[in-house]
Amino acid sequence: MGSVIPSSRFLEQRIVEASNLSAARRVIELGPGTGGTTRTFLRHLGQDAKLLSIELSPYFHELLGEITDPRFTNHLGSAEDIADILALHDMGQPDVVISGIPFSKMPEGVATRVAQAVKDNLAEGGRFIAYQFCRDVAWITDPIMGAPASCRLELRNIPPMRVYSWFKTADD
Repeated sequence: MGSVIPSSRFLEQRIVEASNLSAARRVIELGPGTGGTTRTFLRHLGQDAKLLSIELSPYFHELLGEITDPRFTNHLGSAEDIADILALHDMGQPDVVISGIPFSKMPEGVATRVAQAVKDNLAEGGRFIAYQFCRDVAWITDPIMGAPASCRLELRNIPPMRVYSWFKTADD
């Protein structure tokens, strides 16, 4: 968990806009924490879309178990294992991966493996959205996916957060 305060509605809206959730069919949320953003994402997803959360903390995973939306799958595990988790849940490549995991608090090797797993499993034309209060995610992800397509600062959140967007192209 990157913050002790839940994400603001302003940050949630910025993430929803950056990820174009209304058009997504398969979405992965990395590090959903207590599920506040998860519930927001579900409100913006189409009825035939799927949202798979990957949470490392057993405590947060249990809290997420309270979400009963049939489009939602709650998985306890590491974001490093995206390929295996997708296969386990019979889910194809995601259109969008949204990450709230605090890259600044991860060992560099783990962070690099997570970024590589995102790139390797994201559908062509897919989006990787990361919301962070530190710039570490860009330093880790740029060598793997190139410079972000955008980085927007949301000041109406405690702490203020940057919302980064990367797109996977055919060349990736």
